[in-house]
Amino acid sequence: MNNVLLQACKELIDDSKARCADMVFKEVSLEILARAKHVLNEKQFRELTEYAAERMEEKASISINQLQ
Repeated sequence: MNNVLLQACKELIDDSKARCADMVFKEVSLEILARAKHVLNEKQFRELTEYAAERMEEKASISINQLQ
């Protein structure tokens, strides 16, 4: 069950990366991490944290022109 939750959290992070401006993406990712801390074991939470950090370091996929 925890593996399903971990995968769902990663998908939520990916979806927010694709659809949100950078600041909103980071805020959403932090909220996902805060909630995931309560349902994932320590190893999975560490994996999710590393995954989110990698995604945060990537260049934003939405440009200002796409928002207009």
